[in-house]
Order: sequence, then C-alpha cells, then structure tokens
Amino acid sequence: MTAKSPRLMLPGLREVYEAFVRAAGELPALPGALQAEVWTSSQLGALEAAAPHAEGRRAALGDLITSMSAAGTPGAYAFLRALEAIGPDEARRTAGRAADGVRNLAAEPSWLSALGRVTPSQVWLIQEGPLDGDRLVCEFRYEDGGLHALAVRLTHGEVPSEIVIVGDVPALMTAARQAMQAELCVVQPYDAELVGTRLRSALQDGGDLPEDCYPALALARHRASLLPGGVSQPRPTASPGGSA
Repeated sequence: MTAKSPRLMLPGLREVYEAFVRAAGELPALPGALQAEVWTSSQLGALEAAAPHAEGRRAALGDLITSMSAAGTPGAYAFLRALEAIGPDEARRTAGRAADGVRNLAAEPSWLSALGRVTPSQVWLIQEGPLDGDRLVCEFRYEDGGLHALAVRLTHGEVPSEIVIVGDVPALMTAARQAMQAELCVVQPYDAELVGTRLRSALQDGGDLPEDCYPALALARHRASLLPGGVSQPRPTASPGGSA
C-alpha cells in the first residue's frame, strides 16, 4: 500500500484489502484476458465466500475498490479494469471511475481492452446420469477468435454443484463425445435462451454453494448475463480519456 490511508466502511478488514492489493501485483503479467478474468473472479469469489451476508459483501467490495484506487499500482489498476468488465453490476461503474483516476497508459497490459468483450457461441447439454443433473456448457469467443467455455453442473433443484471455466473447449467436447459413444452420457445442442434463464436464476444468489464453486462464480455470472435474454452487453472499448 502507499502512504495513503483510505476511509473504509469496514476498517477492521484493512489488512485483508492490503493483501488483495499485493496479490494484484501479479495480474499485469498474466498472458491474456481470459487468465486475467479468471484470476479476478477467483479474488471476488474469496471475498464473497467470506462475507456473512449480501450487505457485508457489498461493503467489502466497495472498500476493496477504494483500497485499489488508493494504491494506484499497475496491478491495482488492472484489477479495477477487470472488475469494471466482469464484476457485479453494482460495482462496475464505480470500479471504472476509480480506474480512470489511476490510469497509467505505460502500465496497461496488452489484453486490457479485451476484458469482458466476448460473444456467446454454441451451447451444449451434457447429461451423465439420472442423479448427476445437467451439465450446461456455453461457448464464448473473444473478438480475436479466442474460444473458451463456461461449464456449470446443476443438480436437481437447479442448484450449482460445479462451476468451471474451460480453456480447451475442443478437448472437453472430444472427451464428452467419446463418453457418449461409450453410452456414458448424452450430449446435445441446447437452447441458449433457456440456458441463460436457468443459469442466471441459479447463479444470482451465491447462497451455500460448494466451496469449489466460488472462484469462477463472478465470471460465470458475467457470461450468463451475455446469453440471450440477459441485460448485459460486452463492454465497449474504452475511450482514450478513460473508461467507456
């Protein structure tokens, strides 16, 4: 942290926020937008998993933005831009304004403008057995063509039991088709709007999710919001003077 000591809503967590700021130092060195989004989502997941309730999560998130802004490091700046792109709706605009205040063009990673700028592609339903629920696989592409997928397993009652971001989509689908040929599962195209509705409903409230679900939760919510019927759109390119 710098010499600045920002005012916080939860000052007892100051050391926690400082740890987040230090960890953000590794963010600019990541190789691409997907890795940066996954990293940021993991940090947000840790914050949400530790929060006792939604009000506490919002307060901690606001403090984290304030702490990153006060730090003004390249990593803090990259984190604020990633939060602006894929974070909770109520935090994106605030994170963008905070990033504008510490912007350093010389320190901007090459992938910064790609954050959050993806479009939905093919959607698949994978059913492995009557007790395993549905695995929904949603493919997305960056503007440069880079492909990845969100894979969410919903148990009966539409409760997430697994949330994974898949970087190697061809390998995933090859394995799924091989399992289908061995009659271990069923793989079929699925309606993107229906999937979007199911995922947005299931992911809206973190609730008591399995611990392993939290790291990808923020990014999963963002991607689900881009499926047909959602309200979010890919983040527009930032203008020379700041955030879009």
